[in-house]
Amino acid sequence: MKKISYGMHSVTQDDIDSVINTLKSDFLTQGPSIAKFEEKFAKYVGSKYAVAVTNGTAALHLAVIALGLEPGKKVITSPISFVASSNSVLYVGGKIDFADIDSNSGLMDLKLLEERIKQNGPEKYSGIIAVNFAGNPINMENLNGLAKKHNLWIIEDACHSPGGFFTTSDSRKSRCGSCEFNDISIFSFHPVKHIATGEGGMLTTNSKELYEKLLVLRTHGITRDKTKFLNSNDDVEMGPWYYEMQSLGYNYRMPDILATLGISQLDRADKNIKRRHEIAKIYDEGFKNSEILPLVKFNEGHAYHLYVIQSDKRTEIYNALVKNEIFPQVHYIPIHLQPYYRSLGFSKGDFPNSENYYNRTLSLPMFPTLEDQDINRIIEIVLGV
Repeated sequence: MKKISYGMHSVTQDDIDSVINTLKSDFLTQGPSIAKFEEKFAKYVGSKYAVAVTNGTAALHLAVIALGLEPGKKVITSPISFVASSNSVLYVGGKIDFADIDSNSGLMDLKLLEERIKQNGPEKYSGIIAVNFAGNPINMENLNGLAKKHNLWIIEDACHSPGGFFTTSDSRKSRCGSCEFNDISIFSFHPVKHIATGEGGMLTTNSKELYEKLLVLRTHGITRDKTKFLNSNDDVEMGPWYYEMQSLGYNYRMPDILATLGISQLDRADKNIKRRHEIAKIYDEGFKNSEILPLVKFNEGHAYHLYVIQSDKRTEIYNALVKNEIFPQVHYIPIHLQPYYRSLGFSKGDFPNSENYYNRTLSLPMFPTLEDQDINRIIEIVLGV
């Protein structure tokens, strides 16, 4: 029986040939493919700058460092995300808080977000990490208005949504990662994501200051730019070999091999989004007039990293699919219920929408190479429970 996972990467001969060419070149890391990938990705999402790093978690980490946290202040995010969204704040000694989701979208509820900020005092927060859960973009324009009111920065966690967009108040498409309404966006190139490089991540921004800061932070805090040196020849001999470590950075550099694979994968990103939309429509039609509820109705701006259903029979459906060698997944266990986060003071009942969502949610297989006959078989099994 054919095994089907909830997500699956696709590697073509073009991908393989591109990587082989890099392996035969003079660079395996810190070579020309990095800049090419960054330039191409920035153009794809519509931002001025892009910085490639080792993975999406590294991107989150550097984004929080670059934007800055005042001692003792909090960053607020969604409980329905992978733990990296909130962990990135803890890595730098910050404090984390959550705002509950909108049960109809799985996205952070902006009304509840503002209530939480006002309740605790806006002065206690530095920023917001907004998660485009499952590929469904949060309305960044509306969030931007809220953030400006309370003097907060915004990181868009767009790991699920490259190629996605929302429609602005003046009827334009604002692409995920364009940073039109936020400070930094971050992406992941994990194998189940839209663009798969094995591991890898990207930050995008429209701020030259943030861009230059991120470039240094990903490389041990080191610069070789003579115009930015702080020492003088009186301090130390500054020959052509000279460099300066000016901040505490990290080794978050993406290898050229992965960047080359990313470039090749990016070439068919739009084609893959189109196929994800086709799959979502087949699922929607299959579950029409049933008790199975898709998390959201189809919309063109949704990038469909995940196709999420809700059902009181979640566990029974999960077991029926696994019995047939189909492996769905649950996204996600609310972060505040994880033992580590309970030790920080969070507890069951804090975010009821997220907890109710978790009890009924299931992510069905969703990836571009999924065949129609397999989708129909999945629908049949789900409806048979």
